[in-house]
Amino acid sequence: MSKWYIGAGEQSDIVVSTRIRLARNIKEYPFPNKLNTKSRMELNNVIKEAVESDNKYGLRFMEMRTLARFEAASMAERHIISPEFASDSDGRALMLSPEEDISIMLNEEDHIRLQVMKSGFALDEAYQVANEIDDMLGAKFNFAFDERIGFLTQCPTNLGTGMRASVMLHLPALTLSGQIHKLINTVSKLGLTFRGAFGEGTTAIGDMYQLSNQITLGISEEFAIKNLKAITLQLCAQERAAREEMLKDVGAEDRIFRAYGLLKWARLLSTKELMENLSFVRLGSVTGKINIPIETVNELMVSMQPATINARAGQKLPALERDSIRANEVRAKLN
Repeated sequence: MSKWYIGAGEQSDIVVSTRIRLARNIKEYPFPNKLNTKSRMELNNVIKEAVESDNKYGLRFMEMRTLARFEAASMAERHIISPEFASDSDGRALMLSPEEDISIMLNEEDHIRLQVMKSGFALDEAYQVANEIDDMLGAKFNFAFDERIGFLTQCPTNLGTGMRASVMLHLPALTLSGQIHKLINTVSKLGLTFRGAFGEGTTAIGDMYQLSNQITLGISEEFAIKNLKAITLQLCAQERAAREEMLKDVGAEDRIFRAYGLLKWARLLSTKELMENLSFVRLGSVTGKINIPIETVNELMVSMQPATINARAGQKLPALERDSIRANEVRAKLN
């Protein structure tokens, strides 16, 4: 089956993907940081049985301790799990759909971290699926909930809805023009936050940014999504205007074709080189400068990450060997 990231979608020239994440805890159990390994594993099995009794989406259960470190890191690269979840397998488990668009992290920061991913701009669709699964779990468990505050979570920043809605944005023109710094400050005043593609503390590699709601307390899930949708559409309009202005300069077109040429002919490619040049190739694809499907670019941005290459090889490869494999596979896709 095709993975969620091998695709496009609405507003896909700018919006690469959409994510809805819900944090939930079961009232009868302490937060994960207060549970020992044995108790975490027992809780994992309780949640597993509940999901498998009504498993509409075919979620598969796996204990994180059964995965090699590079396999877990590959899942983080594919945005299936958080980097923090990948770094520590102690008493943790994952439930994952065949298309990798639905995942439930068990005993991460909270008992349940439900995540739904979609290609393109699909906040309503992702929320509908997440809400359906949340309702199913809520019918089987007593979630930790306070009538005044809302859902109770281990980290105070998630109290209330327990929801983080986010979109992954490709913003090369706003980045190159220097407008991105002003926008980062502006959106923070609107209850949103800008981060690098892999979440908090990461840089925007390949001009990829994650925009998400920052406020979870005192608002509804529907309001948070409505606010994110409105700001995303404004950013899309600004990025398109910046692209139109930028592409009036032959130098910008030259950068697109130089990036394309490098990726088509290189024999060694580092991750940094890949992402920097794919950013321009993606820009060329969506503006009609280069005849490369956007789906191909999106797939390469995920499948050519280091741990994902290791996972396909079934072992941790030396960096030089990975760079060679990456160059060969990118060349084959683009030629």
